[in-house]
Amino acid sequence: MTNIRKPRRLNSYRRGYLRSPAWFARRDQWFRDERRRTGTVACAACLVDGTARTLELHHLDYSGVERTDAGWRAHEAHSDLAAVHPYCHELLHRLLDRDRLLAHHRDRRTASLSALIRLRRKLRAIGGAA
Repeated sequence: MTNIRKPRRLNSYRRGYLRSPAWFARRDQWFRDERRRTGTVACAACLVDGTARTLELHHLDYSGVERTDAGWRAHEAHSDLAAVHPYCHELLHRLLDRDRLLAHHRDRRTASLSALIRLRRKLRAIGGAA
């Protein structure tokens, strides 16, 4: 198993699911639920508050994503998604793609959570988070 991103042209998840009505509905529901649950939504990497317009959702696990004959179905658990700013999301994927341990030797959830902790520390060290 690998956590390294496939090129967009080879990745039906990125080309299809992330552009599907099922994903947009699930994404909107996640932000509504999170605001109800916590009152605010913050980036999981830099800890700066954001909104559905300024944050993206990173999949910690793909187990809730399903492609059927009728199209994509979104059944991700709330805890399988983490809000991140686009720049933080890119940094997170760079860590997942380039770090040998994160890329190859752990399940995606563990790798993503480990990468988020590392990224949060690095951002804090350079003054990017409180």
